[in-house]
Amino acid sequence: MYTPAAFAEDRPEALHGLIRAHPLGVLCRQGPQGLDAEHLPFLLDAERGPHGTLVAHVARANALWREVPAGGELAALVVFRGVAGYISPNWYPSKHEAHRAVPTWNYEAVHVHGQLTVHDDERHVRSVVARLTRQHEAGEPRPWKMGDAPREYLDEMLRAIVGIEVRITRIEGKRKLSQNRTAPDRQGAIDALHGRGQDALAQAMRAAAGEGT
Repeated sequence: MYTPAAFAEDRPEALHGLIRAHPLGVLCRQGPQGLDAEHLPFLLDAERGPHGTLVAHVARANALWREVPAGGELAALVVFRGVAGYISPNWYPSKHEAHRAVPTWNYEAVHVHGQLTVHDDERHVRSVVARLTRQHEAGEPRPWKMGDAPREYLDEMLRAIVGIEVRITRIEGKRKLSQNRTAPDRQGAIDALHGRGQDALAQAMRAAAGEGT
């Protein structure tokens, strides 16, 4: 990933935080037909391995898990994206003075490089589903839990999925949030984003500039 120094994010806690806040990743790998990708919600086990481990599951009908050699690994890249949005040069005060500005796009991204393994094991899959459920149901008034479903139905659903993990070997992050602009230009963009209801991106830009949220 091309990452100018001004936009580089290498703090593990920041990278892990972005993954947890935006857990739907794009898993990319070289498949039999060439490059391929899957969109999957991941759990991050930050303490498993030097850089952590990503945990997920796929449908048994998905050919992905069969591409991994039995008992082996497959190189993979998982991409996570945080807040993002278009930035108009008209939002910069400097544009109206010198007209030296062009459109751009601000965004947050994390690239996770690692080795993909398969866990075709009912106990493992049940654990993954339980953890994903607890994480994503936590904010619900009455969180759904696995015990809410009939046992026979749940067992059938679990047999239809396969567990996967990505052992992280390298992780890199990028926060392109107008750090290269002057304070007035950055503020102009932040104000415009707030006015358009894009508060999350505006707050991320403030944080990147060390201005808090």
